[in-house]
Amino acid sequence: MKIIEATTDLKQLNGLALAYMGDAVLDMYVRYYLLAKGKVKPHALHVESTRYVSAKAQAEMVHRLEEDKQFTEQELLVIKRGRNAKSGTVPKNTSVTTYRYSTGFEALLGYLYLTNQSERLDEIIEMALGEYEDKQEKNKGGAQEDE
Repeated sequence: MKIIEATTDLKQLNGLALAYMGDAVLDMYVRYYLLAKGKVKPHALHVESTRYVSAKAQAEMVHRLEEDKQFTEQELLVIKRGRNAKSGTVPKNTSVTTYRYSTGFEALLGYLYLTNQSERLDEIIEMALGEYEDKQEKNKGGAQEDE
């Protein structure tokens, strides 16, 4: 998918540049994930995809994977680089902390993509989406039992 050679050391990009790439990478993975699961109606795809690409969802994903000790030391450093980057924008529908963790997760995804670590990128996305979906299903089940 890369049509030109980079003229800069992509490993040295700042956290927000990595997050910019990671946002697009996650969006592509989520779109494929939903289509592969049989979702094909445009509105349903949009609604469903926002469950995965929201700052809140991404922060939950990174927290769960961190709790499960799924990241290497290098990956944790990249997450921190993204998390600690000063964006200059204020999140609209979430806390600053949630937004920063989301940015850290996106930075990691961008870093893995740009450094051609596709197998590791696949692993992290698979774990993140799977664990997030499992949590959502458990929450639905608990809510249904309460009704």
